Amino acid sequence: MWLELLTLIIGIAFGFFHHGKEDYKGLLKNSVIAGIVMSIIFVLVSMFLFPGGLSISLGILGMFGLFIIIVIFVILFIVGAFIGDWLERVLKK
Repeated sequence: MWLELLTLIIGIAFGFFHHGKEDYKGLLKNSVIAGIVMSIIFVLVSMFLFPGGLSISLGILGMFGLFIIIVIFVILFIVGAFIGDWLERVLKK
């Protein structure tokens, strides 16, 4: 659960500090790339250093389950990035 929350918080920070608000296409593209890299690192760390550390456990599905977990992490990061962009808009007014 902590890695999922950390992913969301990092996504919020990414969206908040991303230059060029209202550029949703660029924000989506950059957050997908950063989210994929970060989620692969977090999933591998959680598998080897903290086994059972994820709140989502799809280990019985093998590689497909690993892919689904990575996609969930990417979606959390993208949602966080859009929340951060929204916060930037609200706080900078």
